[in-house]
Amino acid sequence: MTSSNLTRRSLGFGVAICLCILAFNACQYEVPITSSPTRKVQEQLLGNWVSLDGKENMRVRRLDNSTYVVYYDGDLFRAYHSDVAEMPLASVQDLNSNDRKYAYVAWKLSSDGKQLTLRSVNKVIPKESKDSAAVAALLTKNARNPELFGEEIEFRKEK
Repeated sequence: MTSSNLTRRSLGFGVAICLCILAFNACQYEVPITSSPTRKVQEQLLGNWVSLDGKENMRVRRLDNSTYVVYYDGDLFRAYHSDVAEMPLASVQDLNSNDRKYAYVAWKLSSDGKQLTLRSVNKVIPKESKDSAAVAALLTKNARNPELFGEEIEFRKEK
């Protein structure tokens, strides 16, 4: 991989967040995937995470029974599960900006709970979408579309 490719990847994922946290540079949306959480906070997601290259740090904490607060690169985000079409997704809201837009993130936690993989939803969903039901329908329609998700970023849980 060339240094320019590495730089692009770092910039693409560096500003985003995870669980939540990946795609504020690429795609910002007016509404969340679902208007309310689809499941409760998952205990294994709570804690401190570091990217495999050691450059990105993320802290995931519980806000309430179904909402996370994520601290990433000096910024705060609110995230909650927005599962659609049997895909583990999260709606991630930027709390630092005035417009408080959302990013859509797919996540996968290893069976031992020590590795978290995140992928941002790509431009398959129009940025102009202003209705969560329409967003969920588009995600369901595109669930098997290889263009739906961007590159992966992996985190490991700190002890």
